[in-house]
This record gives sequence, structure tokens and C-alpha cells, in this order.
Amino acid sequence: MSLLTFRFAPSPNGELHLGHAYSALLNQKLAKETGGRMLLRIEDIDLTRCTPEFEQDIYRDLDWLGIEWEKPVRRQSEHFADYEAALRTLVDAKLVYPAFMSRGEIRAHIAERETAGRPWPRDPDGAPLYPGLDKALSRRERQRRIDDSEPFAWRLDVEKALAALPTKELSWQEAADETLDRFDTVTAAPLAWGDVILARKEVPTSYHLSVVVDDALQGVSHVVRGRDLYLATAIQRLLQEHLGLPAPLYFHHGLIEGPDGRKLSKSNRDTGIRTLWESGATPADIRRMIRLD
Repeated sequence: MSLLTFRFAPSPNGELHLGHAYSALLNQKLAKETGGRMLLRIEDIDLTRCTPEFEQDIYRDLDWLGIEWEKPVRRQSEHFADYEAALRTLVDAKLVYPAFMSRGEIRAHIAERETAGRPWPRDPDGAPLYPGLDKALSRRERQRRIDDSEPFAWRLDVEKALAALPTKELSWQEAADETLDRFDTVTAAPLAWGDVILARKEVPTSYHLSVVVDDALQGVSHVVRGRDLYLATAIQRLLQEHLGLPAPLYFHHGLIEGPDGRKLSKSNRDTGIRTLWESGATPADIRRMIRLD
């Protein structure tokens, strides 16, 4: 029987905060309780915002918290070829399309509709869904625009991908609580997200694409992460099905909130791990603050 495998996967685009500490410590706790593996993955596909300095800060903060992880660490920026191969599978299956609309064109299109009194649908995060006008372009026109070096993004045709599933039911298994003793079936609703970006011309992947590829390649059996990613699981399950990847079990834990009741952000330095230990806090203090004694 293979070992249960957990992972903590931060992005080095800012300092870790109490919410990250909770997720990392919870993953380590579950790995130890089940005799499983604990992995650390650096999700640094955003080459403009992610820096080596922030990455070193992650190692320092996790080490100070007492987190132990297997080495070597998987850094996404070193594995773009894996994501390109997965994208090519979806391109060959005609489940993605090149989307050429700029942000300004998207805003103008939506504003025109809303001015006419037609509310534009939003995704669960509140962002407007992509209009998808590019899906009407002919193959020749698409290729001409690509050959002319027009900027574009590869977007998943979610409706088409859903229709292409052998079964019309798409779901995942969600743990009822952190004991992982009972799992419930959750129906996935990827249409709520519209045609999400899977890659851009200059960056051959996105969060959704890279995370499902990495979890499969690393043998992650349990994805334990914040509740803010609960609904995003629907898109990831759709990708797993079409890429022939195994579906991990999931547990989306509660979020550590700031004084104003909102989820923590890397911009809130008062909840940053570094700020706390520089002010004299100990790892035991952190565990008490996040109620994970």
C-alpha cells in the first residue's frame, strides 16, 4: 500500500502569513498522524512577481515553524515542459482555443452589454466571464493571427470539455473534517468559472493546469488547502478527467481571518510570519494563535 502524500505549495510572491502557517502545519500534522509523506512545492510560474528572495524566505519561515519536507523541492519554473505536454494534449483534443481579446476589449464588450441593461455573469471570485467570441473564428483565421504574433491566451472551452466527458457527472471527494475519516461527494460545477486561461503565449501554463499536473506527477493523495480554493476544484477535476490524471482526495480547511474578518493577505505585514518572530513570538505561540496546538 502506497503512503499517503500531502503537500504545501506556496508562491514566492510575498511573505508567508498566519494562514500559510496553518495550512503548512496542518499538512505536516496529517502526514505524521498517517505515517505519510510531506512535500513542499514552490509554485513560481509567475516569473514577474515571484523572486528568489521570497523563495528563501519561505524556506526560512517553514524551518522556523518546525516544518519538515522531502527534498528535492519541486519548483514549477523548472518544469514548464511538463505543462506544455499537458496543454498539447488538450489542444489536440480541441478542448482549448486561442483567445485574442485584450483586457480593454473584454471590458468594452461587457460594458456595452451592461449599459444596455444586460448584467454580465461573474465567476465565484467576482470576475466577469470571458465573452468567448474567439470560438467563432475559423481555423485559418486563428492560425493567421497566431502567425502574425498577436498576443493570445489558451482558454479551456469548459462547455465543450464537459460535453466530451464519458459520464455527465463530475465530482470530487471532500473530507468532512481534518480527521479525514469521512468523505462526501461534491458535485463539480466548472461552468461557473467560464473559459479559464490555461496558458499564455509567453507563459506555457497557469495555476489550474500546473497544479493538476504536479499533484499527479508527485503522487499527491490528499490535497489539503484553504477554503478559498474549494470551488476552483471543479475546473481542476475537469482537467484531471481529460488528461487522464488521478483525482486526489480533498479537504478545504477554514481560513485564518484578520481583525476585519477578511482572509489574510501577503500585504498584511502584521500577520506575516517574519514580523511575528521578529517581534518575539515563538513557534508555539503561532500554533496557539491558529488554534493548532
